[in-house]
Amino acid sequence: MTTNLPDGPPVAARVTSERTHHGDTVIDEFAWLADKDNPDTIAYLKAENAWTERATEHLGALRDTIFGEIKSRTLETDLTVPVRKGAYWYYVRTEEGKQYGIHCRVPVRPGETAPPTEGGPGEEVLLDGNELAEGHEFFQLGTFDVSPDGHWLAFSTDYTGDERFTVRIKDLRTGEVLADEITDAAYGSAWSLDASALFYITVDDAWRPYRVWRHLVGRPAAEDTIVFEEPDERFFVGVGLTRSEKFILIDVHSKITSEVYVIPADAPTSEPAVIAPRQQGVEYTVEHHGHRFLILHNREAEDFALAYTSADAPGEWVELIAEQPGIRLESVDSFQRHVVISLRKDGLTGLRVIADGSTDSYDVEFPEPLYSVGLSSNPEYDTSTVRIGYTSMITPDSVYDVDLVTREMTLRKQRPVLGGYDPEQYDQFREWAQADDGTRIPISIVARKGVQRDGSAPLLLYGYGSYEYSIDPYFSIPRLSLLDRGVVYAIAHIRGGGEMGRRWYEDGKLLAKRNTFTDFVACADALVKGAWTAPDRLVARGGSAGGLLMGAVANLAPETFAGIVAQVPFVDPLTTILDPSLPLTVTEWEEWGNPLESADVYRYMKSYSPYENVRDVRYPKILAMSGLNDTRVLYHEPTKWIARLRATAPQGSYLLKTEMGAGHGGPSGRYDAWKEDPKIKYSGP
Repeated sequence: MTTNLPDGPPVAARVTSERTHHGDTVIDEFAWLADKDNPDTIAYLKAENAWTERATEHLGALRDTIFGEIKSRTLETDLTVPVRKGAYWYYVRTEEGKQYGIHCRVPVRPGETAPPTEGGPGEEVLLDGNELAEGHEFFQLGTFDVSPDGHWLAFSTDYTGDERFTVRIKDLRTGEVLADEITDAAYGSAWSLDASALFYITVDDAWRPYRVWRHLVGRPAAEDTIVFEEPDERFFVGVGLTRSEKFILIDVHSKITSEVYVIPADAPTSEPAVIAPRQQGVEYTVEHHGHRFLILHNREAEDFALAYTSADAPGEWVELIAEQPGIRLESVDSFQRHVVISLRKDGLTGLRVIADGSTDSYDVEFPEPLYSVGLSSNPEYDTSTVRIGYTSMITPDSVYDVDLVTREMTLRKQRPVLGGYDPEQYDQFREWAQADDGTRIPISIVARKGVQRDGSAPLLLYGYGSYEYSIDPYFSIPRLSLLDRGVVYAIAHIRGGGEMGRRWYEDGKLLAKRNTFTDFVACADALVKGAWTAPDRLVARGGSAGGLLMGAVANLAPETFAGIVAQVPFVDPLTTILDPSLPLTVTEWEEWGNPLESADVYRYMKSYSPYENVRDVRYPKILAMSGLNDTRVLYHEPTKWIARLRATAPQGSYLLKTEMGAGHGGPSGRYDAWKEDPKIKYSGP
């Protein structure tokens, strides 16, 4: 089924396969590649990998050099800033030469309030990822959940990349891993207050998290009890323990609707009680705070508002903070004497603090004009100090403790960048592009000082633009290898993401999805017009839904880009969304539309689907990357796309690299990630 040319890439066989919807018959000559069990499919993927290796072998020395630069700049033996929970400080260590983190804790010393800067005496190794990964090509840790009393650890592992985990329980007092074993679990878990019960989630055949179970420690998994089951295929479920350790929360949500149930943590066999019944189009989250539940919601509040209801008898919502259009309230975290709201304004993230019993608030201030900030791990409820993470395009990841009373910020750690990194040698900028409809699109840019604005610089433009997910300014050690070679790096904050509020998202989904793609092209054009680069120096990059963006702009404006990198790209969306038997399809209808029921949605999706719109033009050079075990974007989407590009527009250059033992996130170890994708990826403490 595959032809290998003597001096060229493999050519996939064409096998006629038809589908008909809304009177439209489509021939998909590469549909056979969706059969993962077909030996010809695997042979084709291996042939593509071999061709990609051959076509890029001349870059081997450069890859080795960049990998060496990343290593030389990275403090390989390091640890995260310890986080206090109860009687212990918890942290993760990395050691030189080892791929994975080592999870540890040390006892809190009498009178100790500041986190230790090193492990110190009494260190307990809770979990060593390197030991767990031994003998496996892929390893991923799912849940890592210490019980409220600090005696038990629930952890889960995935060795294929399909995100189905096996849960185990470890007695931290003895080091014994119990015989308890729960298979095919999803992310997430929650302990009861007395640690007698562990709540966890399983998925259905479409990989949708839909059941919450209760497991009694020391008992066989066959005796576990279903606590909650969600029959509506649009909805996912999640589970967690509130910071106050008073309630187990069961979060039920689709793309646009949510519902939350609670179980008293000290009565784990109680029936779940709903906070507010689901109402189509209304999203809300719940946070326990003393006598009340805080509710962040969008009921008649597009950019969300904050309310509360009684914790004893949930009912009416009482307003705390009304919606302020243009200020998107993203999440709320409660502590015994304070509430911290994570928000977004003017394309930047922020934190707002409210003291308990007060309506006054203040926003935490930061020095740079372009940055990203958010709460870090804060497991303690009774505290007046919170841990935050701060970064910018030129400031390495920084960990601060913020005193919520005095407003004092204490820097606990900034990611070390070895080799004499000097942020003064780099500049970051915020530019704006104008879309066809007049909308201004923000662009974040970083470059080494001295880069000429004469169109001669190469530029890498990154974009995503879906699910209200924001790509905020961030620092990257691997990126320095680009910047120091004169490459400019830019992020296009396009519609479909959440950078500019909820309306920004709404204007880039469903029947407005094309805005995402035209915004990205507008950003590329603005960068060229601003003399940051030129079309023959401009490379675009995106992954997952951002890979759909890459395929769409390749069809929309192939002349605009010199190259495109599409990681795990969602490039055959219409075929996928038409098949409700595929993983996660039904849940996606509220993001993209349902082309099964609506002819208008069908035609609209077909108009932008990268795979449907490949034509005989001169495309930029394209590299597609995928994972054979990916359950989010199935491997065959980029595989079919590259095959069709090669067959339809043979004058182009197209490469496909499939990780044969990985999933959506690619290689799992930090060194493997650097080698595979040394310019962007980073996995460290």
